[in-house]
Amino acid sequence: MQLLNNGKSVNASTIRGQMLNKVPAITLFFWTIKVLCTTVGETAADFLNSNMHLGLTGTTAVIGSLLLVALVAQFRAKSYVPGFYWLAVVLISVVGTLLTDNLTDNFGISLVTTTIVFSLGLIGTFVAWFMREKTLSVHTICTTGREAFYWTAILFTFALGTAAGDLVAESLNLGYSLSAIIFAALIGVVAVAHMRFKLNAVLAFWLAYILTRPLGASIGDFLSQPCEVGGLGLGTVGTSAIFLTAILVTVTYLTISKTDKIPPEIAV
Repeated sequence: MQLLNNGKSVNASTIRGQMLNKVPAITLFFWTIKVLCTTVGETAADFLNSNMHLGLTGTTAVIGSLLLVALVAQFRAKSYVPGFYWLAVVLISVVGTLLTDNLTDNFGISLVTTTIVFSLGLIGTFVAWFMREKTLSVHTICTTGREAFYWTAILFTFALGTAAGDLVAESLNLGYSLSAIIFAALIGVVAVAHMRFKLNAVLAFWLAYILTRPLGASIGDFLSQPCEVGGLGLGTVGTSAIFLTAILVTVTYLTISKTDKIPPEIAV
């Protein structure tokens, strides 16, 4: 049996022996879970650091170890598995937050410096990725090399989003709710630029991916922080529980329905 792959005929038996695309289709479900994961990344880091008294170092060791286990499962899979993929995103969102927090709180590095460093790291990852693979598309994560570049870029987007988001929040003192509105509006601008003015799809994706980090953090802080400082006072436990439940329900639905799974094909 022959299947078409980007205009080329590919034998189905060959496809069964190859790695299939390892990320979900970019749908409303994708962006919804991404924001939920980002919010959990903010509140879970605060919960483990402060409520569980692990400190930044202890929290980093625990979450970093869990992330390594999750990534091993993700890399070993031959195709996109919602549970493996989104567990890795949740954990990497926490690690991204902790990277920035460790550099600023433990080592006294300014948010300006961390924002620049993570920006350069992300750009460097994209350059190396493109030079080797000739594409940055998330629709073609079908080799171990591309997947390694993908997860490295994801880590830098979370760290950069944390640093840049905190920098804006501290510099402008906008408050949690207004910050969330501003970052949501910026994502809207990217979406309009792509859909109406033909902004490159790959660039639009990564811009939106970076911006969802400070958006999710602002939402998390707004829900969890005390009322006297502009939050709703749900606490890190309540907020994390709500969002983790929402992630679990959505991922379970996607696992059963397979509505976000890209049709089997070898991307080149």
